[in-house]
Amino acid sequence: MAAPTQVRTAHLIGGTFVDDTGGERIDVVNPATEEVIASVPAGTPADADAAVRAAADAFPGWAATPLADRVAAVRRINDGLRARAGELAATITAEVGTPIAFAAKVQVVNPVGITDGVLDEIENGALDPVTFGNSTVVREPIGVVAAITPWNFPLQQMVAKVTPALVAGCTVVLKPSEVAPLTAGLLASIIDEAGLPAGVFNMVHGTGPVIGEALAAHPLVDMVSFTGSTRAGRRVAAVGAETIKRVTLELGGKSASVVLDDADLVRAVKITVANCFMNNGQACSALTRLLVPADRHDEAVEAAVAAAAKYRPGDPTLETTRIGPAVSAAQQERVVGYIRKGVEEGAVLAHGGPDPVEGVERGYYVRPTVFGGVREDMTIAQEEIFGPVLVILPYTDEDDAVRIANGTQYGLAAGVFGGDADRAYAVAGRLRAGQVDVNGALFNTKAPFGGVKQSGNGREFGRYGLEEFTDLKSIQR
Repeated sequence: MAAPTQVRTAHLIGGTFVDDTGGERIDVVNPATEEVIASVPAGTPADADAAVRAAADAFPGWAATPLADRVAAVRRINDGLRARAGELAATITAEVGTPIAFAAKVQVVNPVGITDGVLDEIENGALDPVTFGNSTVVREPIGVVAAITPWNFPLQQMVAKVTPALVAGCTVVLKPSEVAPLTAGLLASIIDEAGLPAGVFNMVHGTGPVIGEALAAHPLVDMVSFTGSTRAGRRVAAVGAETIKRVTLELGGKSASVVLDDADLVRAVKITVANCFMNNGQACSALTRLLVPADRHDEAVEAAVAAAAKYRPGDPTLETTRIGPAVSAAQQERVVGYIRKGVEEGAVLAHGGPDPVEGVERGYYVRPTVFGGVREDMTIAQEEIFGPVLVILPYTDEDDAVRIANGTQYGLAAGVFGGDADRAYAVAGRLRAGQVDVNGALFNTKAPFGGVKQSGNGREFGRYGLEEFTDLKSIQR
């Protein structure tokens, strides 16, 4: 796929696109072809400081802007997303390797729905004052927000932070992933065309250790909203604590899909495999652990292998492709390393494996893999792999299933399948996760999304995501 032709690769600071061609640059590589398709400037601490100061200068005026005007501006941004949907999807496919059908139907559609959900909550009074006795409680914008986003769902994670922050009255400095910055360039252009005052939205390209650190440490940043690995999240939280700023974290996951003994096993396995392999297996909320009754373990493995066989790695620009490459050579190596670890620790390799994908000469592809006979103490049952690898664990009874499901450091998402919907709902209530789907329920862009334990804190989407960007003030009279 050719490089996108209309994507800005510059920083946006104080209303001006700045592309310092004299400094270092970061190459953007198409993971399906291994070709460099663009480059962006490697930002410096001085760039981050300039962006933060521009946001701080713009904050009083933006916070004082009538809510109706802020809503209108965000609507224009959302209209821009709709108008450039095809270009956004193609760019995500080019820099992430997401199959184009998934990019178009999910990676671009979800951000529009997320913004619509936030605006709906404004109409429902989410930011309206509330009176208690002689006190009036108001929600005020928290201030300058540093939004640090990942590469796997680039547009969704940027929009989930930027649009609610803007409508709440905050100003923003976005640090997109250096692995997938081109989608950010499109978003910056769309926001620039929406006509916000200079400095309300800023963007700085660069690496986490340089730009991320500078933003998390900056005394004029009031909040950091971070999505990424648990390791990086710990660092952001530690740096942010020095200035007592608010830090919200959406981190890793090792989500369980619990199939109860009265469930339609084949349907449950098929849905779990699809969820595990979505976005090439690169989703923090993916259902990567399949928990099944011990006496149906072999049946579940057989069903998983049959489902996985339909995911043949291929060219992500083709509408028929269901799974594309890992995002980078490093990610490919990481996933293959975990597959080898699973074999070494005694898991049963039922499908896929660490060998190269047959018939593919270029690209960072990984064979979709299914392991059976997995013990809960195995590495592949405990650590986030972030690739198309499903592990199947047997359990003895419902209590054992809940114990295993809750038995990792993570708590981002989960699934429960059962013939008795009320029983499945009750089991969902016992799982320590921020979001649980029952019987393959559809993703809801208005429902709060986020985790517990080392999957993070805070929530995104809808009313609850909007509230994260506000402070409460009580006024007595």
